[in-house]
Amino acid sequence: MSVYRDKRSPYYQFDFQHGGHRFHGSTKRTSRRDAEKFEAEQLEKAKAKLKAMRVSRTSLAIDDVADRLWNDSAQYDSEPKAAETNLARLIGYFGETTSLTDINHNEAKKLVAWRRGHRVSRRGKRTKEEELALPLVSNATVNRSTTKVLQRLFAFAKAEGAIFEAEPKWEDLILPEPEERVRELKTEESDALDEAMRDDYGPFFDFVRASGMRLRECVTLRWSEVDFGTRQIVRIGKGGRRVVFPVTPAVREILFPLQGQHQEFCFTYVAVYGNKRLGRVRGLRYPLTYTGAKTAWQRLRASAGLADFRFHDFRHDFGTKLLRDSGNLKLVQRALNHRDIKSTLRYAHVLDEDVAAAVQQLAESRKKSRTKVRKVS
Repeated sequence: MSVYRDKRSPYYQFDFQHGGHRFHGSTKRTSRRDAEKFEAEQLEKAKAKLKAMRVSRTSLAIDDVADRLWNDSAQYDSEPKAAETNLARLIGYFGETTSLTDINHNEAKKLVAWRRGHRVSRRGKRTKEEELALPLVSNATVNRSTTKVLQRLFAFAKAEGAIFEAEPKWEDLILPEPEERVRELKTEESDALDEAMRDDYGPFFDFVRASGMRLRECVTLRWSEVDFGTRQIVRIGKGGRRVVFPVTPAVREILFPLQGQHQEFCFTYVAVYGNKRLGRVRGLRYPLTYTGAKTAWQRLRASAGLADFRFHDFRHDFGTKLLRDSGNLKLVQRALNHRDIKSTLRYAHVLDEDVAAAVQQLAESRKKSRTKVRKVS
């Protein structure tokens, strides 16, 4: 091993072989001592990389691992477009040929800091000043779209047999997230939504509120998943889990009249404008899409004058009201398809009044008991 000068560059170059592989390039250093130190570091990285590759017997370049992960499972995620975007972001940051063995805790920490500096994306053209006025992405977004995606790549490579001697310390990289708030729809807000609702979107939003299912689960609901005979909706939900939801009289009243509007999908909308590029004809019905549903919701929310109410809050509203009526956390857990009861416990505050009433009843009972004892004595 040795470093050398190249007349075409102000920096020392390194060039060595290890395990039958050649490693070479610029040290980006102008002093020999610094260049030799850099070369020694590259040798250690080369050793780790070749060791991991010998075990996994496949490329550990981040682009190659991401490609294998995509073909294996990521393309089947509940939101494959988001998975594709998040993987592409990591590849763009590190570079296609960067090996996972080169991504240690410090490099992952730099990635997290970089992602935290991003701002929330919004559609439409904006000036530089308007872009800078947008809020920074949340800690939850950084965790879901960056740190956990990188962790998933490492986990996938390890499942293939790779060994990492300097894997990032994931628990130290996950940013703290505030406890998710629970927002309930008020009566006047519900009335405002009904007043502003477009007729063709009415059944969809009625179903959202009656089922507590997630946006994507509602949008993509197919007739093949609805069985009026057994009074069940059976489908695959978040995390690939089988979801069974009862077709209650209220749900039946929403879905039954929609039969015949579309052969495959339950929810449709009427095209207000024609679009030759998309093949849309004004006045005809088309299946509701995820993007279309989000756009419709944004317009509906603005027309109804709702503040601080997200689409996902319909699910919170459902869970809150169901727990208030039933008083049964396990039932709500099953209805919302929560894997962990901890997710359901966020709704437990609705039972506070019941707890207070029970405590008060117990206090009054003890008070009466003590009074009787005094009278006897």
